[in-house]
This record gives sequence, structure tokens and C-alpha cells, in this order.
Amino acid sequence: MNPICLSIKQEETGKRIKQLLQDHGYKVKDIQGAMGFETPQAVYKWLSGKSLPSLDNFVILSRLLNTSIEDILVIDGDSFFAFVAAFC
Repeated sequence: MNPICLSIKQEETGKRIKQLLQDHGYKVKDIQGAMGFETPQAVYKWLSGKSLPSLDNFVILSRLLNTSIEDILVIDGDSFFAFVAAFC
């Protein structure tokens, strides 16, 4: 079996999280509270694409947004096949 190589598009995932939060009427402070964070910086980093939530926080987000983690993540499908062909 050939290896499967995927790339998470961090900035686009942040934009998707932002859109999903808006669609559900959540504000950054709401997510901060649900996650138990003292400050909102981590959430702002997710929304800007500077970082991704931990797996635990992805699970919490998926429950809050009533969706799957896969629907939150943006995977680079276009470069996937080029990457596999070139490097895997």
C-alpha cells in the first residue's frame, strides 16, 4: 500500500472555523469560555490561521458546531496527488 500524504490548510481552516462560528452565532468569548481558556488569544490564533486547535479542542469545536472534525478541517486535495506522485 502506498503512503497517504495529506496537508491541512491552516489559514483556510481558520477561515472555516470563523465562518462556522458566525453561522452558529458564537463569539470568540463564547468559545473561550467553552474551552476554559483564561484569554482569547488561542481562539484568535485559530481564526487567523496561525495555529490549529489541539485534537481535544477540535472535538469540543465539532460538538459546539454540531459537525464533524473533517467538516472543520480544510485539506489540500489538489496538491495531495501531486505530492504523492512526487515524494511518496
